[in-house]
Parts: sequence; structure tokens; C-alpha cells
Amino acid sequence: MNYVSSIGLYFIMIKDTFRRMTKRSVLWRLIFQEINDLVLKSMGIVIFISFFIGAVVTIQTALNLTNPLIPKELIGYAARQSILLEFAPTFVSVIMAGKVGSFITSSIGTMRVTEQIDALEVMGINSLNYLVFPKIIAMLMYPFIIGIAMFVGIMGAYLAGVYGGFLDGAQFLTGLRDDFIPFHVFYAFFKTLVFAFLLATIPAYHGYYMKGGALEVGKASTTSFVWTSVVIIITNYIITQLLLS
Repeated sequence: MNYVSSIGLYFIMIKDTFRRMTKRSVLWRLIFQEINDLVLKSMGIVIFISFFIGAVVTIQTALNLTNPLIPKELIGYAARQSILLEFAPTFVSVIMAGKVGSFITSSIGTMRVTEQIDALEVMGINSLNYLVFPKIIAMLMYPFIIGIAMFVGIMGAYLAGVYGGFLDGAQFLTGLRDDFIPFHVFYAFFKTLVFAFLLATIPAYHGYYMKGGALEVGKASTTSFVWTSVVIIITNYIITQLLLS
């Protein structure tokens, strides 16, 4: 019953987030601040991880294709499919659940502990709209990060494959273009948008409704990371089943 009540409270939070909107000029300032905190400051870790994930995918694929009858172009094809469909949208989102999710939970949880949220309510401000709505809007920029992750991942795959001596550049590019399905791009960015909404709201839920002191803020951050990752993985399965089956 505790899980059921938590799910219900989560959806009530979503509904209340879009009620009693804060003054537009204030919201714009908050949104740009959240874009800087949640999106732009995550670029470095996303680029770093994506590059080496792409390189590792290429190396592992090449080392397992030992049969001389299998064309080398398959390495580029496998790298493209792995990065485009799963590693960029899903793996990066799990990483972001730790970075962005913990930041959101700790920042809102600290405001709860220091009674700043209560002060907002006393002033007649919808605290959920003030705190959560700008994060949701800011995370609409999240597909931009995933697009960069795809590009950097494929670039890492290319460099690892060519300069690692596994295949030449022309072979990799041939495999990269082989049997390309544009719908896969739509699929990747669609689930990225869903993940962005989850990354903004689940950590906010754990921070907003937490109770206790500074120690509980840390526990709430850990819990939000776990549950955000779990929901992202389950949602990834559902979307894949619906769109690709």
C-alpha cells in the first residue's frame, strides 16, 4: 500500500505543478537557471562517457568478429545501432539520474529542511510550480544532449575502429550508412523526452516530500537515484515493446 500511495502522491504532485502558475517573468528566470544547472553543466560528463562507450563498443564488436567471412562493415553498423538505440538515450539517462537527479533532490530537500518551501506557501506561491515546473521545461533541452552523445559516441567508435587497426574509414562509413532506418531516430528521441520528464519529476518528488534533517537529504538523493533508474529501465522496455515490436 505504501508504493500505491507514493505513486498516487506522485501523480497528484504532477497535477499540482501545473496549477496556479508563477509570474511569467519569474518563471523565465528560473527556467534559464535550470537549463544552466541541469543541461549545460552536464555536457562535459556526457561527452566524456559517450566517446569512450562508442570506442568500447567498436573494440568489443571487432574482437568478436573473428570469422573472415563476416564483412568488416558490420562493425560500423553494430556501433551505430548500439549507440543510437540504447547507449546514448538509455545509458546516458541512467548516468544523468545520478548527476541531475541527485542535484534536484538535494536542492529541493534542503529547501524543505530549511523551511523555505513553507515560506513560499505562506507568501501564496504554488511551491510545486515554482520549483518543479522550471525543471520540467528545462529538461525539454535534454534531447539536445542526447543528440550530441550520439554524435560523439559514433566519433569515438570511428576513431577506435580506424586507429585501432580493426577496419579502414571507408568500411566504417559504409557500415554506418548500411540499412539505416529513420524511424529509429524518432524512437530514440521519443524515449529521450519521456526520460527527461522522469528525470525532472521523480527526483523532485523525493526531495519535495522528504522529512527529517540533513541526513535524510542524503538518503532521499540515494533513493531518488535508485527509483529514477528503475523507472527509466522499465519505461525503456515498454516503449521498445510498443514502438519496435
